[in-house]
Amino acid sequence: MTSDSHSPRRAAARAQSALPAGGATAPRLEPIAASDSFKTRAYAALKDAIAAMDVYRSRADIRLDERRLALDFGISRTPVREAMAQLEREGFVRAVPRRGIYVVRKTKREVIEMITAWAALESMAARLITENPSAEEIASLRTMFARFENGELHARLDEYSEVNIEFHQAIIRMSRNTVLISLAENLFT
Repeated sequence: MTSDSHSPRRAAARAQSALPAGGATAPRLEPIAASDSFKTRAYAALKDAIAAMDVYRSRADIRLDERRLALDFGISRTPVREAMAQLEREGFVRAVPRRGIYVVRKTKREVIEMITAWAALESMAARLITENPSAEEIASLRTMFARFENGELHARLDEYSEVNIEFHQAIIRMSRNTVLISLAENLFT
């Protein structure tokens, strides 16, 4: 097995494809490589998978089975439990005593408020960038923006969305304001 087969992106893709779309309780996941801590790898794979899910397709609760996840990852339940606890602290899942762990759905109002807050943070980030822009950063933004202009991305919504997110995250990063960056990173959790 190559090291590429254990990359975080591939682990997330495997985890996302294994998570239930509408309430199934036993997602199938592949074992995690031992290069990083098991908790870190389980956390990253589960967070990416949950973020990529269409949690609004079905009204059924999406339950995650800790035992099944541990088996699918090929690790003990402890790192999965620790990863789930971290995901709960960040608002991705909620634990219901004697029932299980469920993926959290944001309300329409919460989503609108998060987007509004992101816009405010990004506006300040753009202002900070203009105070001391580097030629490389401006060129980088222009290169990213050019990908939107050719119309090619509009035909592939998933790729368009990914490039759009990268562009807006780059604006936040280029502000070099660690508090602003931290707020933006934690906004959608």
